Amino acid sequence: MKNWKMGLITIIIIILTACGSNKYEAVAINEEVDICVICNMQVKDDAFATQLTTKDGKNYKFDDIGCMNEWKKQNGTENIGMDYVRDYNDKEWIEFDKAFYVYEKSIRTPMAYGIVSFKDKKSADTFIEEQGIGTILTAADLANHEWLQNEEMMNMDMSDEGHSHEMTDDSVQNHDMNEDSDHNE
Repeated sequence: MKNWKMGLITIIIIILTACGSNKYEAVAINEEVDICVICNMQVKDDAFATQLTTKDGKNYKFDDIGCMNEWKKQNGTENIGMDYVRDYNDKEWIEFDKAFYVYEKSIRTPMAYGIVSFKDKKSADTFIEEQGIGTILTAADLANHEWLQNEEMMNMDMSDEGHSHEMTDDSVQNHDMNEDSDHNE
């Protein structure tokens, strides 16, 4: 009789533990409605899409890993249940901490941060070998990464779909000069 009670208690504990644990999973991208919460651009169902789910179940999608980093900078990371990036080659969702990253400022990404993600180091090495550029980074390395957008690439994209998160001193000065010339006409 005592073994039966212990078995029942063990099963109840397992069930309660399973019910109480949150499992955060990546959700599908819907290009028709998903907008990056940082830059307000369409999130495409491609290799650059990233997302995170907070511990309270809110899901946020981003068109570029740099936008996800900007969200983390603004909101902190203590309430993140799980964050995901996509494998550059097959678009499979990967946990942010488990992925390998290749950085090179000339790599074209939606918001010009120049970072692509891979599910394993071998894939990242192959990309660097094929492209002849790039440095491998881990999630820990990204914590100390200098998150700069390639301004030259952003200026090229201004005419179609990209834009910078912040105005530089030069862009503010040029903007002010353009406003002055408009007033002088």
